[in-house]
Amino acid sequence: MKTYIALLRGINVSGQKKVPMAELREILSKLNIQNVQTYIQSGNVLFKSSIENIEHLELDIHNAIKNKFGFEVPVLVRTRNVFQSIFDACPFPEDKKQSSYFTILHSPPNKDLIASVSKETYENEAFFITNNCVYFHCSTGYGKAKCNNNFFERKLKVSATTRNYKTMVKLLSLSADLQ
Repeated sequence: MKTYIALLRGINVSGQKKVPMAELREILSKLNIQNVQTYIQSGNVLFKSSIENIEHLELDIHNAIKNKFGFEVPVLVRTRNVFQSIFDACPFPEDKKQSSYFTILHSPPNKDLIASVSKETYENEAFFITNNCVYFHCSTGYGKAKCNNNFFERKLKVSATTRNYKTMVKLLSLSADLQ
């Protein structure tokens, strides 16, 4: 069995797409996954499964949420090892890394789009784009950033979801306990 982390995008934000974590754990436990845990209310799910097809897991979780709550929620699933690799590859020095954001990409963006977006610059903002993550740091805070999740989705033409450094650390810690 592998340990997975699922990121749900856009739930429990400003009263939209309300998904109680206890209900989420309950419906996901009925799938072919085990040891379901959630972390905070923003759609972080940890679990174990013998299913190795990521797309299958994403679709099962997506459909379970849609059937229970009646709305679409983008779901991104990666193994714990992939999350660890993404975290370890952060190019920022330690002081910036601890206040950085990880925009996990659902699929690799087109190389020409990466090259084009990488040329853009914004004051107080720095980012590095890889095939599976955009590493982002903004010295004035994410709330004031031009380069947010929607910016990268629009420019790179891929679905994505963003987590901050502290959430990444906690997800890796919790998922290590499932190993």
